[in-house]
Amino acid sequence: MPITDWPVDERPREKLLARGAATLSDAELLAIFLRVGIAGSSAVDLARTLLQRFGSLNALFTAQRADFAAVPGMGDAKYAQLQAVLEMARRALGEELSHGNALDSPTAVRNYLALQLRSRGHEVFMALFLDTGHRLLRCEEMARGTLNEARVYPRELARLALQLNAAAVIVAHNHPSGNAKASAADIALTRQLSDALNLLEIKLLDHFLVAEHQVISFAEQGFMP
Repeated sequence: MPITDWPVDERPREKLLARGAATLSDAELLAIFLRVGIAGSSAVDLARTLLQRFGSLNALFTAQRADFAAVPGMGDAKYAQLQAVLEMARRALGEELSHGNALDSPTAVRNYLALQLRSRGHEVFMALFLDTGHRLLRCEEMARGTLNEARVYPRELARLALQLNAAAVIVAHNHPSGNAKASAADIALTRQLSDALNLLEIKLLDHFLVAEHQVISFAEQGFMP
């Protein structure tokens, strides 16, 4: 049955307008993005098929172009639209951090880092450079590696912090394996980075670990020097 034949208060778009986006299921939200279904399947049916095929919204968002386009009803146009939505979300969160104190918006920091790092198939180390008001100056990818390792050099982090006249830094890396536990090497690196920045009177505020379903704060875990 096409969505236009559904009761008005059950249609995803009308439901969102009446009750808010948070009340919709993943499939309903995705159906609004898809707009239309295919022969024999409504947009919601197609959304459910996509979620079943890829396993989750995150897996769908990080799917390779060829895998996404291989689903009936999808293609390069839809893939491009999806990537544009994700990039707009990244930029919107970046703007929020550049205009406000990052320490006052821990959820925004987590969401921003998740959007930046969760989709990567290899380990990436990033740094957020902040001014004296803890507003974002720049987000920079400092290193990338294999599935399990990214080589990070404290002197490079310190050099760029000085170049940007940063007063504080937040660092983050991902675990493509999905393991949300900080390793001994992760904790040791955090100490090295903190020591290097302290020599320049720059504060390392936190180190975040982005895994499949979690964003872990080293400060909250008691791992910061």
